[in-house]
Amino acid sequence: MRVIGLAGWSGSGKTTLLTKAIPCLTARGLSVSTLKHAHHAFDLDQPGKDSYAHRMAGATEVLVGAASRWALVHELRGEAEPDLRSLLRRLAPVDLVLIEGYKREPHPKIEVHRAALGKSLLHPHDPYIVAIAADGPLPEATVPVIPLSDVEAIVDTMLAHAAPIDTPPPCPPPLDPHPTLPRKRGRERKGAGEG
Repeated sequence: MRVIGLAGWSGSGKTTLLTKAIPCLTARGLSVSTLKHAHHAFDLDQPGKDSYAHRMAGATEVLVGAASRWALVHELRGEAEPDLRSLLRRLAPVDLVLIEGYKREPHPKIEVHRAALGKSLLHPHDPYIVAIAADGPLPEATVPVIPLSDVEAIVDTMLAHAAPIDTPPPCPPPLDPHPTLPRKRGRERKGAGEG
């Protein structure tokens, strides 16, 4: 399994882009899963349903199965929030996992940026951002900028930069805003037998 993330500020269009990218990926014959980070409490269940009553009664996990799908809800009940890697290990094997959010985690990401939000770029402060999908030019960017409307090019970039789930990519060195050029060295003396 390989992973690639979409990161960006709220309202930038991460979910919209994901819902456009998934059909492109599946049309290429790939199996795809998604993992979304929620910054707030969320509930997939509804009051009045039996599964909700099971959880409210104290069940740690509730598994609901039907002919069309199954869902497992795990209550943390005071446990720490699981990290990204442990959540990824819970997924069934697929070709590609698209991660929405988890912008501070060390995995390759495409930043989604909309100028109208008035927010700063996450790049270059995040060395794991491999490209930016944006609604306009970004001359200050030091990674490729792909038009947000070019979903096929974004999908190509996702596939080119997706990393194996068990191998976090190495952190690239930070960009030096004032690189030092190497000094020219004088002619080195050649040793015996060198031409």
